[in-house]
Amino acid sequence: MANQPVDFVSTGNDSVQPTEGDTQVSGELTFNDKVIQKIIGIAMEKIDGLLNVQGGFFSSVAGKIANTDNVTAGIETEVGQKQVAVDMEIICEYGKDAAKIYDEIKQVVVTEVKKMTHLDVIEVNVNVADIQTEEEYEQNKETLQDKASDAADTVGAYTSEKTDQATGKINEGVDKAKEKTEPKVQ
Repeated sequence: MANQPVDFVSTGNDSVQPTEGDTQVSGELTFNDKVIQKIIGIAMEKIDGLLNVQGGFFSSVAGKIANTDNVTAGIETEVGQKQVAVDMEIICEYGKDAAKIYDEIKQVVVTEVKKMTHLDVIEVNVNVADIQTEEEYEQNKETLQDKASDAADTVGAYTSEKTDQATGKINEGVDKAKEKTEPKVQ
């Protein structure tokens, strides 16, 4: 590959274009599904009345138990070269207008994905999986976290107790073996 100097000119929109007569660089820009999901997940934090985006039983429970901030859980995307389709399940806050929340989700998703990737969002499907009060949602989240912590503590204590018992039995066996193998003076 020959090294040829290439002059660039600004087009005024913060992108740079080669000047006329220069060689063009070929290639393409693509986005992994996780990138689009992360853009959407972070953007969802701006929406009032949206308590959670959940990915079905396993990922939502796993996220609550591990107390992680996985913003991509519950967001499915199909990413093409120029377009994106989005599916998600959400929990809305009780008393809030679900249709308004859906409209806000569509607006935020279209705006953020376009701004960061220049891809067109052609479809946003949202399934309201549950409606909860904010207090109920926080209580459910804490209850799962508490159960996970309690289970970990119980398993840890049980394992420690059994290890101590096993160590004691091993030491008893070693002592008895020493007694049998020690020479006796007559």
